[in-house]
Amino acid sequence: MRDLLQREDTDNDGLITIDDRGPKDFPLGNYSTQHETDFTVRGVYQLSCLLQELFLAQKRGLGTVTIRRTQLEEDPVHRLTRLIKTSWWDNLTRRIDADGVELAAPDPKPTMKGAPRIYIPPEVPEQHAYYTAISKERPDLRLDVQWLPEGEMTAEYIKGINHEPGILALEMEAALDQPEGKAITKQLRGCPFIVPGDQFNELYNWDACFCALGMLDTHLPVVKGIIKNFIFEIRHYGKVLNANRSYYLGRSQPPLLTWLAFKTFSAMKHQPDALDILKSAILAARKEYHVWWTSRPRLDEESGLSRYRPIGKGSPPECGAEIFSHVFTPYAKKYGMTVEETCTAYNDGTLAEAELDVFFDHDRAVRENGHDTSNRVEGLCADLATVDLNCLLYRIEEDIAIATQTYFDDSLTIPAEFCAPGDQPNTIESSNIWFERAQKRKDLVNKYCWNEGKGMYLDYNTVTKQQSTFEGVTCLWPLWCGIASDKQAARLVKDAIPTFERVGGLASTSEETRGTVSEVNPQKQWDYPNGWAPHQILAWDGLRRYGYFDESARLNYRWLHLLTECFRNWNGSVVEKYNVTDLKRPHMVDAEYGNQGRNFKYAPQEGYVAGTWIRSRWLIMALQIRLDGECLRTCAYILSSDMCGYVVQRGSDVALPQNASYIYGLSLTTSEAKEALAQGLPWEDFAKA
Repeated sequence: MRDLLQREDTDNDGLITIDDRGPKDFPLGNYSTQHETDFTVRGVYQLSCLLQELFLAQKRGLGTVTIRRTQLEEDPVHRLTRLIKTSWWDNLTRRIDADGVELAAPDPKPTMKGAPRIYIPPEVPEQHAYYTAISKERPDLRLDVQWLPEGEMTAEYIKGINHEPGILALEMEAALDQPEGKAITKQLRGCPFIVPGDQFNELYNWDACFCALGMLDTHLPVVKGIIKNFIFEIRHYGKVLNANRSYYLGRSQPPLLTWLAFKTFSAMKHQPDALDILKSAILAARKEYHVWWTSRPRLDEESGLSRYRPIGKGSPPECGAEIFSHVFTPYAKKYGMTVEETCTAYNDGTLAEAELDVFFDHDRAVRENGHDTSNRVEGLCADLATVDLNCLLYRIEEDIAIATQTYFDDSLTIPAEFCAPGDQPNTIESSNIWFERAQKRKDLVNKYCWNEGKGMYLDYNTVTKQQSTFEGVTCLWPLWCGIASDKQAARLVKDAIPTFERVGGLASTSEETRGTVSEVNPQKQWDYPNGWAPHQILAWDGLRRYGYFDESARLNYRWLHLLTECFRNWNGSVVEKYNVTDLKRPHMVDAEYGNQGRNFKYAPQEGYVAGTWIRSRWLIMALQIRLDGECLRTCAYILSSDMCGYVVQRGSDVALPQNASYIYGLSLTTSEAKEALAQGLPWEDFAKA
């Protein structure tokens, strides 16, 4: 491994990429016959595969590893698919129970300190008893078990516990393999869920929904667990949370539960619990719809459309003051304080500034919107009836109607646990009321958001009573949910898609409305030229819904080609966002929070491996490399001081929606396209073939 890195990793970043200037070949001798050269590994991709296999073997503590020639020659499409399905999903699966709380409860964010803590809703006393028992059995965990209060969560309460942050309890089920009478810590088991990794060690709403799309064929129990956890959150926290941490109690994220429930139902419809899970998800989505999305202040009563308006006070505690230095700096100068002191004073109430209150009202809305951050929503999100949110709500209305009509005999009984304020338990609803709601929203979105001149949908500002002029790729979401007419769909294909389509897929916004990047207009991560998986997936499905299969296939191929080439040329990198205008270095995106998935050495894997420190300064290790059944030269290598003590940071594990987009995108494409992707053909060459 040392020889390989010294020969090929010329920029000393622990990776073998197209930026390195080594000879691009590495000879391996025959261990049995002592021949100097029996096989030569050639090219950046094969060399990086060899590096990854050696490192992963070392990490597992192996003294001998069999690396078959087919592993090094495995085409990148197959290799990436295999790693996603057989490794990366598993590494990021969590449960909150006796076996999993040690991994799930800690909060690695830099702003979070102290012992792990878990908050329990008052309606589940069995969970409080369960975690209390764990804390007594495992004092080394230092697990602090706390009740949440009864009644509605307020901004004041949420702010009041920001100094004692904790994970929020999720769904638990009876452990089927444990007989009655066993200790309580053996009687319950947490429902599984997926986390983004690194500092994001909790269940995120729309991240998990898109991840689940790529997990249906290989990790169905985890997908079912995600849905059950979302239902638990709605029952006990009033909504599917941004994520299950105490500081997220006041905000949600784009609502996709019914979409995920139908996708999952299709994948498991022959299983005995399929209809029960679908029904519970529909009931939970109905409750969330009334309690959160169509209640004040999120509902704009004049337009009839909804907005992102979470509750909260102060700056978001998961972010450090430096994130908002541009906001706090003028006030720091005004009061003669540092930025950090100004942030602290604002959050503890000793500094009152109305303009800061307004800014953070919008900032919380941006985070609930999921597009944090973008010039499309920055500084005005709480006032916008966005195209994306109202498309999602239309989809919920349609889904509830269709489920009620098709699967529940057009008669949906509302049990007490899923009642919204004003509901009577066991009320029965038919599909008509939900079809009517959907039609009303469809008419309103077309009235307030359709722009005939541009041929696209634009967000509507409920305060100024005007359409936004900012062009975002979310204008295509009406294709996905079905709001657009055939005529409008044709205009979107003709006018909107060329605005956002680039060589690597769809950009999040138009270049024109983003404006020139400058000190006063810095690059935002959800703006041009960056592309994100959710936008690609919904565009593919939307175009297919209206019969634009060729356009969908083209955009699909562009995105898959971008991901494949990044994986091929950059040591297996899969990142959270890509510059869709640059096929050579698409992962080199440094806007705002950087680009999660870039910061690793040797091999992308389940990043943020807490405690994997190599304790000795020098570690000599021998790996026998077996290639195609022949034992080749033993590679003795030394992990030198610069390789000791390092922690692998967020590799491909953090690009969860991207992983899902790859698996889902491949499911929509042809065998010819997959072969072309493996060969590295860009769309223009493939289209000519």
